[in-house]
Amino acid sequence: MPNKTIYIADDDLPLLQRAQELTGGNLSGAIVTALRRLVQVEQAKQAGFTEITVKVGLGRTSIKRFLGVALGEWTASGNEGEETFSLFRTSKGRFAVHHSRSELNIPVGPHADRTRKWSTGWRGWIGDWSPDQAWMRTPAQGVFTVVDTTEELEPLLPPELYALALRSIQDDPDVEDLDI
Repeated sequence: MPNKTIYIADDDLPLLQRAQELTGGNLSGAIVTALRRLVQVEQAKQAGFTEITVKVGLGRTSIKRFLGVALGEWTASGNEGEETFSLFRTSKGRFAVHHSRSELNIPVGPHADRTRKWSTGWRGWIGDWSPDQAWMRTPAQGVFTVVDTTEELEPLLPPELYALALRSIQDDPDVEDLDI
């Protein structure tokens, strides 16, 4: 295996030491890991993809990051919160769906129906001023699913977004040669 000499500034030595710790103490492994990630991201960017980050989980979330392109988004809002479906094509040709719900505030208890009534329509502007209200709050949540085919997308998406996906997803785009 050929040897390569790399010159590192004194100010960057703590960074190198931390990289070695994170990759098992092998400086060569740390450098190759970083270069591999750099090449992957830059090649994907040149092909038109971007780095996409989504939050997944309930309450305390984890972050999922991948290279892809957005194909469509569907959002609905109501009295209890907002729900969003985002559809992506990944750099490896798969399809990713991120389904997120905002924090929910749900009336509960013996007077839940009255509270729900007073939080909708024109009554929502006035509000329910009664002292006997009870609410349950659930944190925002996100679900991330990756599939290989458009058929697998159908149960994951609202019908409108699925119809858009079928129209916009083409394996071989039409090429029109122009003599201009």
